[in-house]
Amino acid sequence: MNAAAIAYSRTGRQSCWLGTPEIYFRKTIDNSRLVKVEDPRRAREMKHFGIALCLLFLLVMGYALQHFRAIEYGYKIESLRAERDGLTEMNRALRLEEASLRDPERIDVMARKLGLQSPQPGQVIRMDASDDTATPVMASVTPVSVVSAR
Repeated sequence: MNAAAIAYSRTGRQSCWLGTPEIYFRKTIDNSRLVKVEDPRRAREMKHFGIALCLLFLLVMGYALQHFRAIEYGYKIESLRAERDGLTEMNRALRLEEASLRDPERIDVMARKLGLQSPQPGQVIRMDASDDTATPVMASVTPVSVVSAR
């Protein structure tokens, strides 16, 4: 059924417009003899557009590089802070351990367990006894007696 018959069946009367038939003719076009003429104004516009596009690309890449470097440095700073805090805590623990190991009472108890005795008068010579640091100190050899605890 064609369009006129459908229109007639709907309205009950026949339409006077039947339309034109669509007919396509094949026509070959030969563009081989055409020569493209260079437009210097258009070439200049395209050159300016390309340069502007390259500059915009460089600006965006520069911004992105700075942004990503800032994020990377932020992570590095945070990891270094965590490492610093860990080292500070370790330093505090080591200082506490050093203080407990330097306790004179603990050293005395351990020395007595090993059978050591307190030094006799004259056995200990202090090298830092002089308060005057400007005067030179002469080295001297003094006999030292060794006491065995056996």
